Amino acid sequence: MMRILLLGEYSNVHATLAAALRRLGHEVVVASNGDFWKNYPRDVDLRRTSGHLDGIKLWLKVQSCLPRWKGYDVVQLINPMFLELKAERLFNIFRYLRRYNGSVFLGAFGMDYYWVHENITSKPLRYSDFNYGEHLREDWVAMAERNDWIGTPKEKLNKMIAKDCDGIIAGLYEYWACYHPLFPDKTTFIPFPICPASNQNVAEIVHQPLRIFVGISRNRSVYKGTDIMLAAAKAVKEEFPERVALRVVEGVPFNEYVRLMHDSDVILDQLYSYTPAMNALEAMNQGIVVVGGGEPENYSILNEHELHPIVNVLPTYDSVYQQLKMLALHPENIAELKRQGKAYIRRHHDWIRVARQYETLYRKHIEKKNDE
Repeated sequence: MMRILLLGEYSNVHATLAAALRRLGHEVVVASNGDFWKNYPRDVDLRRTSGHLDGIKLWLKVQSCLPRWKGYDVVQLINPMFLELKAERLFNIFRYLRRYNGSVFLGAFGMDYYWVHENITSKPLRYSDFNYGEHLREDWVAMAERNDWIGTPKEKLNKMIAKDCDGIIAGLYEYWACYHPLFPDKTTFIPFPICPASNQNVAEIVHQPLRIFVGISRNRSVYKGTDIMLAAAKAVKEEFPERVALRVVEGVPFNEYVRLMHDSDVILDQLYSYTPAMNALEAMNQGIVVVGGGEPENYSILNEHELHPIVNVLPTYDSVYQQLKMLALHPENIAELKRQGKAYIRRHHDWIRVARQYETLYRKHIEKKNDE
């Protein structure tokens, strides 16, 4: 049995991983803010309350937790900004965790310095949140993220943790592509974990009209490309009103999101992604077709040559429009895509299968330290 501390949360990754690791017999604690309004499960609630003294209150709570954040075999950080505090305050907290615990891992699961910097300099991807080919995105959201991570304490923190930690775990191909060239000996790709749905053996139903679901994250519509995808979906709905039903949901907690998504046929995911992230994977788990990132690199890193359930789109209005139009005009293809999506989740993202990959990586580092 290992004692594991998971700090921070993105899109239910740590909560799902913790549940699977517990099933394998490990002692796991998740300490996070629940990923803000998404309110994912956690053992230690580190939400930053609103108010004049909110930062001080959270800082004091973290200080009270530190004596209990000792003696773990593994500490995993969801991101360099693993707590909702200023970067300047996290340097010493990281050093404390490093000193009083076994192995420390950094998650490459979302926005950070290397994700920003590599996509505006070396450009390992044909397109991303920050570039389309050689052209850099200059909308206000992309520029705000660049200014937040480049030449700031967040950059210094990310560099320090990446250099000093025992390993870096990338959950998507894109993040692996940004970290692996720089840290080839410590970067590992492990897919995101998904708890299998109870309807795995239920026959696939395709509704008429076709039910298309669009979930909008607060203040992230432009950054994620949801504005473009929604515009394309509305155009298809307007052109084929008898064939398409459109549901748009914004800023709801995860459990409510899943409930509202249920009984949809198609979900629109992130426009600038090569791969499906947690919300899209959960949709596939429920037998819902994903329109979003399904580039060849996504299947290649998984060594998947058979199941290609994602309706891949380029980051343009026309690409999304054409693919949605094709689905509306040819609903006979959707049942097979639904079946493949559920099989894809079982094969690559089953939470126990993924947890065993983490378990193997953790034990390798623990044994290495014991031999030193």
